[in-house]
Amino acid sequence: MPYPALVAMMLTSFVLVTAEFLPNGILTEIARDLGVTVGQAGQMVTITAVVGFLAALTIGSAFPRMDRRTLMVLLALAAAVSNLVVALAPTLPLILVSRALLGGAISAFWSMSLTVASRIAGPERLGRAVMFTTAGLSLATIMGVPLGVVLSSASDWRNAFVVLTLVSAAVALALRLSLPAVPAERSAGPAVLLSTLRWPGVGLGLVGHVLTVLGHVTAYTYIRPALERVGDEGTVVLVLALFGVGGLVGNIVTGAVVDRWLAPLSGIVPLLIGVSLLVVIALPGSTAVVGAAVLVWGVAFAAWLIVLNTWIGRRTPGRLEAGGALSVAGFQLAISAAAGIGGLVIDLVGVTWVFLLGFGSVTVGAVVFWLAGRVPPASADAGADDALAPGGGQHAVVVATEGAAEALVGRVAEATGHLGDPDPVGQE
Repeated sequence: MPYPALVAMMLTSFVLVTAEFLPNGILTEIARDLGVTVGQAGQMVTITAVVGFLAALTIGSAFPRMDRRTLMVLLALAAAVSNLVVALAPTLPLILVSRALLGGAISAFWSMSLTVASRIAGPERLGRAVMFTTAGLSLATIMGVPLGVVLSSASDWRNAFVVLTLVSAAVALALRLSLPAVPAERSAGPAVLLSTLRWPGVGLGLVGHVLTVLGHVTAYTYIRPALERVGDEGTVVLVLALFGVGGLVGNIVTGAVVDRWLAPLSGIVPLLIGVSLLVVIALPGSTAVVGAAVLVWGVAFAAWLIVLNTWIGRRTPGRLEAGGALSVAGFQLAISAAAGIGGLVIDLVGVTWVFLLGFGSVTVGAVVFWLAGRVPPASADAGADDALAPGGGQHAVVVATEGAAEALVGRVAEATGHLGDPDPVGQE
């Protein structure tokens, strides 16, 4: 296994996710420094999601020929620029512009990560390679965000983004030195994405996915105000770290059992997220209970990412890039809606209703996703509907021509009586 390249991918996801969710842990400080409300400061998360949604659907078409190693380096550098602007910007609008750049980098990374991981480790070891990438996400919640909160508390919240700038630049160098060349593949254009969305159960499943992530992010964006009801600064940092620990555990455990238990996990995992949200907001007087609930929350959300990717892989055979782009777009759509809705709710009626809204959304999402799982999946030859989509006819003609050529070779071999050495194509 080419571990240097895999570690570089893990560090990339670590720095991107840390930068994305660090504002969640320091919203109070950011709002106070900029002279805005907590809800307004929360739009730092909203803007990354809105741009990320667009990037997930268009990144392949926007850079159809660029080597994916070069693209990964540019994405890490874009994150460095974004973090530097946040550290220096005096106003919220300028910060939001820089966070838009980060949102594009994050979604582009996740949309291309499967292709790059496959190139690094080979298709037969793709699962192990993907584990490195998702481990970076878990480490970001275990160490990245809590350390950022500690640094912000000890000095200034802007210093945390200065550190992220330096780390992002270092990661860009590591990617350039360790990744192999990754030629661009045939991109999943709009026609392919739309036809994949129409496959049996896929559209309904993505609705359940969006509702589940909507509920999670609605609550997680404003977890800091919720945890401030539980204890002091040290308690907040500890509980945030528990979420990350749970994510690491959920990543490992779910990865070991999801292939055998996908159907029950598809319903159980989102329900665990919902129950955790309810406990956090209903029992703020018990630090131990809230800590346990946040730990379970972390386990369940990490498990959800693996469950979703496994489900998408089984539902979209031969369409991994399209399925991945749709799931990332759904994720970012949910984030953008969640932060916006949550910001309005917290400013109007408080953090309790934010978590109750999250609980309701996750619960409905669990039911919808479970119903999608009961729809029979597409057959192996479902890709034939490409011929009906714009641009798909060319693919169908190529497939038909290849089949006709194979048949012609077989007939020629048969007519000549297999003269000379046996023709391996004719024997197929």
